[in-house]
Amino acid sequence: MQLKGDLLIGQRRVQGKLAAIQALNPATGERLEPSYCGGGVAEVELACSLAEAASFAYGETSLQQRAEFLETIALEIEGLGDALIERAMLESGLPKARLEGERGRTCGQLRLFAAVVRAGEWQDLRIDPALPERQPLPRADLRQRHIALGPVAVFGASNFPLAFSVAGGDTASALAAGCPVIVKAHSAHPGTSELVGLAVQAAVAKCGLPEGVFSLLFGSGSDVGQALVADARVQAVGFTGSRSGGTALMATAQARSQPIPVYAEMSSINPVFLLPRALQSRGVELAQGFAASLAMGAGQFCTSPGLVIAQAGAALDAFLAAAAEATGATAAQTMLTPGIHSAYEAGVEVLASHERVRPLARGQAAAGPNQCRAGIFVTRAADFLADESLQGEIFGSCSLVIECADEAEIRQVAACLEGQLTATLQMDSDDMAEAQALLPLLERKAGRVLVNGWPTGVEVCHAMVHGGPFPATSDARTTSVGSAAIARFLRPVCYQNLPQELLPAALRDANLEGCSRLLDGKRVL
Repeated sequence: MQLKGDLLIGQRRVQGKLAAIQALNPATGERLEPSYCGGGVAEVELACSLAEAASFAYGETSLQQRAEFLETIALEIEGLGDALIERAMLESGLPKARLEGERGRTCGQLRLFAAVVRAGEWQDLRIDPALPERQPLPRADLRQRHIALGPVAVFGASNFPLAFSVAGGDTASALAAGCPVIVKAHSAHPGTSELVGLAVQAAVAKCGLPEGVFSLLFGSGSDVGQALVADARVQAVGFTGSRSGGTALMATAQARSQPIPVYAEMSSINPVFLLPRALQSRGVELAQGFAASLAMGAGQFCTSPGLVIAQAGAALDAFLAAAAEATGATAAQTMLTPGIHSAYEAGVEVLASHERVRPLARGQAAAGPNQCRAGIFVTRAADFLADESLQGEIFGSCSLVIECADEAEIRQVAACLEGQLTATLQMDSDDMAEAQALLPLLERKAGRVLVNGWPTGVEVCHAMVHGGPFPATSDARTTSVGSAAIARFLRPVCYQNLPQELLPAALRDANLEGCSRLLDGKRVL
């Protein structure tokens, strides 16, 4: 399939008129054709106009029709074959196996949301029948369901060109909720975005849906994104990226005459607590697992273990020696973009030059451009607590180990942390008391608490939470991964005394869609 560098607005190919972006192969520095001229005011206006027009019909599609649409997108993406993987490899520097797995995850989550839509539980149907004879006052007939918010702006992420991008989790969950989606593609992988965008566009046409259900925009800088968020027709935002980018969008959304929610996944250092008995009994094994998790994908995961916390002593010294050895043998890896690589180097230099931080280990020297050398640094808890700058995320294979004087200081460090996506306890059965003391703190700090695992792995399923208190995300009540992600793009509506003919099908007495409902407080399947 030939790439043309067009914006995809509804069923149309539109040539942008503003400054062009061009993908770069981060492994070679080679510029990749074609160029993608950015959209401007006219293109944003067209995409938003089509999305608003589509929102009424699309929001009322049957459960079966919407589920089939999501499944058709998955089939269209799979139908792109090797062309998609090869282009994504060129634009990201990621290996083939990683991208094939990511494609599987992308299509898998589309199919998961298709199953969620069919089940209908997300509508949260509730019926409280009229009680005309009730004293002292009668009760009206009250029925409730959740409906789509309306058009959603989704921002593609740099580190997952498929699973968190054009047809990724934000898009899948918004479409599942019944919301049209306008995607602002990430500038690092425009060709990959165009290919996936064409797949979604084809699915819209095959399923006979209004063309405004999906659009894909390109643009350098922040103008297109800010214009989307500011447009009165957009009703919610999905974003994965930096804290500065997320907070800028939040400010725009809150400055509108009608503020809207921004579901932004931003910054997390994912603390790992090495509890005493586990550290004593299997410190070398833990060090090897830590080094492997840290190096995975050049550390370009939002759940990379950027902080390790443990009590100082011989057991921690042995852990550090083993971690240093494993990290020293780690080959340098190509990062996603020159900008990400530059930011990583700057962050590492902050730690390397800090008078209260000592370097422990660096990975092997770079053999090409934009390569990440893994790094581990060490500081004392007192110095960490005294300097908030040491809590900043360094996006890449870099971690800071905190040496604590005792268990009380470990809890003090836990209490001072910002919001996180994950928090991990490495523990043995004899560490139960320490774990019980930490757990209430960690529940309030993180969206996911792990025991005896490593955080670099996010399962797409029903129970997953990929979220957490600020700055991990902008709304700690939500998740961007898993079936519960659909709730971000829904709101409740109550219908009082409506005739059967006016009620949505799922709320009529006949229950035309066969969905589970809460009837007068009792669950009826």
